Amino acid sequence: MLKSKTFLKKTRAGGVMKIVREHYLRDDIGCGASGCAACGGAHEGPVLELQPLDRASSLCPQPHYLLPDTNVLLHQIDVLEDPAIRNVIVLQTVLQEVRNRSAPVYKRIRDMTNNQEKHFYTFTNEHHRETYVEQAQGENSNDRNDRAIRVAAKWYNDHLRKMPAEHRLQVLFITNDRRSKEKAVEEGVPAFTCEEYIKSLTANPELVDRLACLSEEGNEIESGKTIFSEHLPLSKLQQGIKSGTYLQGTFRASRENYLEATVWVHGDDEDNKEIILQGLKNLNRAIHEDIVAVELLPRHQWVAPSSVVLQDEGQNEDDIEKEEERERILKTAVNEKMLRPTGRVVGIIKRNWRPYCGMLSKSDIKESRRHLFTPADKRIPRIRIETRQASTLEGRRIIVAVDGWPRNSRYPNGHFVKNLGEVGDKETETEVLLLEHDVPHQAFSQAVLSFLPKMPWSITEKDMKSREDLRHLCVCSVDPPGCTDIDDALHCRELENGNLEVGVHIADVSHFIRPGNALDQESARRGTTVYLCEKRIDMVPELLSSNLCSLRSNVDRLAFSCIWEMSHNAEILKTRFTKSVINSKASLTYAEAQMRIDSAAMNDNITTSLRGLNKLAKILKKRRIEKGALTLSSPEVRFHMDSETHDPIDLQTKELRETNSMVEEFMLLANISVAKKIHEEFSEHALLRKHPAPPPSNYEILVKAAKSKNLEIKTDTAKALADSLDRADSPIFPYLNTLLRILATRCMMQAVYFCSGMDNDFHHYGLASPIYTHFTSPIRRYADIIVHRLLAVAIGADCTYPELTDKHKLADLCKNLNFRHKMAQYAQRASVAFHTQLFFKSKGIVSEEAYILFVRKNAIVVLIPKYGLEGTVFFEEKDKPKPRLIYDDEIPSLKIEDTVFHVFDKVKVKIMLDSSNLQHQKIRMSLVEPQIPGISVSADASNMDINEPERKKKKLQK
Repeated sequence: MLKSKTFLKKTRAGGVMKIVREHYLRDDIGCGASGCAACGGAHEGPVLELQPLDRASSLCPQPHYLLPDTNVLLHQIDVLEDPAIRNVIVLQTVLQEVRNRSAPVYKRIRDMTNNQEKHFYTFTNEHHRETYVEQAQGENSNDRNDRAIRVAAKWYNDHLRKMPAEHRLQVLFITNDRRSKEKAVEEGVPAFTCEEYIKSLTANPELVDRLACLSEEGNEIESGKTIFSEHLPLSKLQQGIKSGTYLQGTFRASRENYLEATVWVHGDDEDNKEIILQGLKNLNRAIHEDIVAVELLPRHQWVAPSSVVLQDEGQNEDDIEKEEERERILKTAVNEKMLRPTGRVVGIIKRNWRPYCGMLSKSDIKESRRHLFTPADKRIPRIRIETRQASTLEGRRIIVAVDGWPRNSRYPNGHFVKNLGEVGDKETETEVLLLEHDVPHQAFSQAVLSFLPKMPWSITEKDMKSREDLRHLCVCSVDPPGCTDIDDALHCRELENGNLEVGVHIADVSHFIRPGNALDQESARRGTTVYLCEKRIDMVPELLSSNLCSLRSNVDRLAFSCIWEMSHNAEILKTRFTKSVINSKASLTYAEAQMRIDSAAMNDNITTSLRGLNKLAKILKKRRIEKGALTLSSPEVRFHMDSETHDPIDLQTKELRETNSMVEEFMLLANISVAKKIHEEFSEHALLRKHPAPPPSNYEILVKAAKSKNLEIKTDTAKALADSLDRADSPIFPYLNTLLRILATRCMMQAVYFCSGMDNDFHHYGLASPIYTHFTSPIRRYADIIVHRLLAVAIGADCTYPELTDKHKLADLCKNLNFRHKMAQYAQRASVAFHTQLFFKSKGIVSEEAYILFVRKNAIVVLIPKYGLEGTVFFEEKDKPKPRLIYDDEIPSLKIEDTVFHVFDKVKVKIMLDSSNLQHQKIRMSLVEPQIPGISVSADASNMDINEPERKKKKLQK
């Protein structure tokens, strides 16, 4: 049966276009019940069980299916994902509404409908002759959709009555809309709210904890005192932003001070790029990363960024007077220059909530169901949840989702989602850091794995068609020990004309990952492989990353080769690119390659090739540094693991060899050569990488620190900086140059991916290169896969596709890649921090030499070269007399009593693990030398109670 809809649409030119849409209605759409004879198995995919006996509901004792409406799916997705909830009918109407309103929830529903064990069935009610409803005159689309859902629920109940008596089933309509529920009951459809139904499942009481609390009135604090001003409706906010009364921006909470935040204003107005918010009422229930509307306060109410560290430790939710007292502390006397534009949040444009990891702060009230949850991320406020499992959840990492934040509640309301495991457990903490840094780490789905090549795999004639056979070349790879995802291999040989041929061969990942399929989409979403201390979260499935794409020795592999003809002085005479087949003759570690180069006894082809590469690399590096490329430093740490417990037993900084530099030089050269080629071919949509020059203010700390040691650092250009860093040497203090380079690294901007058609500044500051991209690591970076595709089209080795030449889509992709790379970096740092804690937990208290990197108002930040470890030594502590501190920002220096500390001064510190706060265990450092009475501690002083968690201490004192 055919229905048609006609509507009029205005064109850009101002004309009117008549559009007719055809809508087909069918009789052969199955209901999804596996025992239904009437449908005769017309359904596809997972079906509903014949006898759903898994749920014992006191409201409906007989077997039944569930049919939820849109709001239940949107807000109670955590409950629906529980294994106890099965046999759910998801209507097409509901799915379409969810898709329009929340992409993440839509994805979670699709995952459930694809999961055979859940028995979620999608019913296309909009195309079924008996369940399709037309919009009545005067009826809005929302009401029409509600009616369509009720019609489908009624049809299901009537339809399933035709089944044999022993298999007869009911369909329960689940809705939180009171009007819709009343209408359904009038029409004879059994209907319940989500809460009523979940509470009726007596065998699964834990499900109640996962219910989102949506009725704000019911969850407000009994006192009913209004704390916050009302949020303005979206329509008023949009008007205000248009007229300039309000400013729109991203809310960024402070880690150090829970009463302070900044809003980064969207747009090009340089004057008010960053607005400060201070005090609970001005923050007005905004949560980190929300998009908010802000009203600027009059100039006489402007404040300066606070230097006070304030953590929200209160248990009593009503203690607003105390908050006001703390807010007064923030408003210390400051000079006029330090005042910044200040504002208050008037409304929320878009909530950017996510599930948060953290710990339960159990209520002191016995038998209480209400407890506060403290997130691991200090920028997120505590969340009030209701749970009956408080005693089992204490001391464990859990996930909580936010439901809302009423005006008269000090904290937002939320609900329990998942118990991750015990605090301090390695698996649990790794899961937490992956979740907190939004690293996609679930196992690859079947849909993704289905696009992998079938094993056993071999190179076919078809694969060879547009490839050069380079298997005869003496190619080898050089990587860190234990590396299984080998992206790159190299070769160097002398040509008959006396010149040298140098090749960089990169795994041809784009041969296996074709544009647009599920494998490609998942790789793009992940963006990068994440390397943690003893775990690797792959961007592509292991079959590719460690096998078919890994350029292991003595196997044929597909590659993308960049081959140069060079003079012995490393001048490039010719460059060519080709898809190829290679057979690596050796997979070496940096140490093995170095040994071959240095050993006079070895003169085989591989060693000769390596020596040629090394000689050229040295010339290339010298030339690059002459142009102004920076050689910066950052202390990288390597853990030595116990082979059985996998706990860190030793910690040392990584040693870099000549061969590290050799590989790096040729990778940089290949990236630059490819960048030029793809930009030549695709000036508007080449994916490139740039490194912006830092603003001069970034260098202040470096210049001042060098000046305090009578050294001059020039920062006008990268070349001037590189030269002055080379000159900054002290014969009596050899480590000073490394410290300066570490400090210079901190002054740098972040390097980012961008689309050439959306930007005109291509320069890479750190490498002193006018153009740059990433081509050499496609196994672990998605950007390189796109670059491979662009290069393949440029040399005629592959065909293009629409998204590849759409600069807006490419710009969106770059945005995701930049975010994923930043998060991967943070996750790696968090993993190093956690393993460092494990190391010092078993090591006990140690004293080591350290150098000052920064001086603060009440602390010094030090670096311990032996461990590559950075930490803060505080000089003001709770319950101890405050020392006399004088801070000078100009030098910079900090005077404590009669001792003055400058940047780069050598000190001795005691290192220990402070476990007094289970959630935030940290490495704590105390000053040993120089000795300051009342401040310094003795090197062997053992202060063991610092490793006792709070609650254990209380027990010991009893």
